[in-house]
Amino acid sequence: MPIIATQGLTMRFPRVTALDDLNVAVEPGVVGLVGANGAGKSTLIKILLGLQPPTAGTASVLGLDIAREGVRIRENVGFMPEYECLPPDISATEFVVHMARMCGLPATAARERAADTLRHVGLYEERYRPMGGYSTGMRQRVKLAQALVHDPKLVFLDEPTNGLDPAGRDEMLDLIRRIGAEFGISVLVTSHLLGELERVCDHVVIIDGGRLLRSQAVEAYTEASGVLTVEVEDGRDDLGRRLHEQGAAVRPDGRFLFVDIAGEATYDLVRDGVAELGLRLIRMEQRRHRIEEVFQDDPSAAVPPEASEAPEAQGAQGAQGAPR
Repeated sequence: MPIIATQGLTMRFPRVTALDDLNVAVEPGVVGLVGANGAGKSTLIKILLGLQPPTAGTASVLGLDIAREGVRIRENVGFMPEYECLPPDISATEFVVHMARMCGLPATAARERAADTLRHVGLYEERYRPMGGYSTGMRQRVKLAQALVHDPKLVFLDEPTNGLDPAGRDEMLDLIRRIGAEFGISVLVTSHLLGELERVCDHVVIIDGGRLLRSQAVEAYTEASGVLTVEVEDGRDDLGRRLHEQGAAVRPDGRFLFVDIAGEATYDLVRDGVAELGLRLIRMEQRRHRIEEVFQDDPSAAVPPEASEAPEAQGAQGAQGAPR
């Protein structure tokens, strides 16, 4: 049974349509919800929690109807908001215990669950300090802990890596992966950073302008393409010209050449070209698709590397979106 299902879900405000006839079904697991800022991600979460009625359409969470069973949904779902919401003058323990009590846990159980959850998110040693002195990463961990303290079946994480440095983002993504893999809790995580979701999600739902753009398993987005990525130490343009003259479809991009694979002969062309030009081959591998390509048009037709030197060619290539 889907953990989330929407049918014709629409949310209109006076000057904008946040959700437009959204139809999607989300199965258990770690699911990414992708969209640019303003695409309707946070609005969708509020509706799914039963906090905001939609203009039209229906939705269910864990089989519960958002219009009639909002309280039961919130009993079974944890929510980590994007916005800052932590009182600075109390400790993480006090706050998480309070949230556990609000979810219906008795006092003793709330204290035990708070201690366990703060340990799981890496804040056990710091749990008695006032949160006003916490770093951004520590505050994000507290928000995650309060979403998990009542042992929900599903958690909504709204932009959980916002404001974190690269190391903090990696640690948060590891925590999200553990929630799904070790705790058996389904996760809906929103982000506009597509590479993050490739790392931790089983399935990704992409919305654009409030409409469903695509809903697929991550493997379907990142399957191997029909393009070969070639990198040489020096002589990229020389190799590209040679391959183009021999009929290969070649696109230069930064230090790489992207070569359309036309059977095993393509690999032979690259190998022979590198050897005959006396170049040092660094990389030759079949390129994989990226989730962000869903938002891009198809790359331009193959051009010889020397054409990319002309300003007008560079502009055309940039406008159409070079492969990554």
